[in-house]
Amino acid sequence: MQIERPYLLVLGDARDQLAAKTAGGIAHWRPDWCVGQWRLAGCKADLGLKDMDARQARERGAKTVVIGVANRGGVLGKDWIPLLVQAVEMGYDLASGLHQSLSAVLEIRAAADKHGRKLIDVRIPDREFDVGSGAKRPGKRLLTVGTDCSIGKMYTSLAIEKEMRSRGMKADFRATGQTGILIAGSGVSVDAVVADFISGATEWLAPANDPDHWDAIEGQGSLFHASYAGVSLGLLHGAQADALVMCHEPTRTHMRGLPHYPLPPLKDCIALNESLARLTNPAAKCVAVSINTSALDKQAADRFLKETEDKLGLPAVDPLRTGVGKIVDRLGA
Repeated sequence: MQIERPYLLVLGDARDQLAAKTAGGIAHWRPDWCVGQWRLAGCKADLGLKDMDARQARERGAKTVVIGVANRGGVLGKDWIPLLVQAVEMGYDLASGLHQSLSAVLEIRAAADKHGRKLIDVRIPDREFDVGSGAKRPGKRLLTVGTDCSIGKMYTSLAIEKEMRSRGMKADFRATGQTGILIAGSGVSVDAVVADFISGATEWLAPANDPDHWDAIEGQGSLFHASYAGVSLGLLHGAQADALVMCHEPTRTHMRGLPHYPLPPLKDCIALNESLARLTNPAAKCVAVSINTSALDKQAADRFLKETEDKLGLPAVDPLRTGVGKIVDRLGA
């Protein structure tokens, strides 16, 4: 799916910054794509963007209204619907990562049909995919993998793309989740693809390319997570990755949402990901570890990164605290 930009980010009546995390990710990574933020009464989130409504943003060139919140149940607020209908009537496309489909709201769908506007539900693929072939294709690909879910795979992939481009390298971030798609402007939400076609969708997302071009592919889930390992494996095979970056958060005591499953040791997680990745790329290897040290103070974070490097013999970074230069160095750039 392709999303027209620039965006007007809807924060609605978000109760806190976390509720607006989708909009926050977009504003952080693609500030030049954001005309402003649209906040309704009671909104407690603030991205530091200019406050404006749909008409004001349209006058400044905005093309897509993006629902930038992740609320309980993933549904549109009832008070938002008339405002979104008005935005469609002004000529906007609408994009959303919520579970509730935009097209399932009769008033919004009717307005979009009447005015010829796109309703983009980024969780729902807008095309069909072939099954994966595993055929070798040119270009270089890096996939972020993890010991658990929600652990920094998207952030790490985006940081690597940014670092590569700053060095003049050919690189693209390939989004595989709803927030990543809104940041990239395109992508495939692989967790909404029928299981048989996940690897094929990933092959389509990161196709053959120039020999010196890198795709930084956003990982999903974990091979050790009982709920999501199937998505992780399909993505791993379709990526046909040359390089894997293992993502980890050291203060977690169990898998997200599964208190009866402890996190796997880093060494075991790296070994399994390398082994399974080699089905479609025999040369696949883990090149670095990305650690989310946000719950640690600087001294503890530095110590954990050093200990991890010594134990695994791989560069260990925190993309926010240290940057990802060591990872790109490792790739020969």
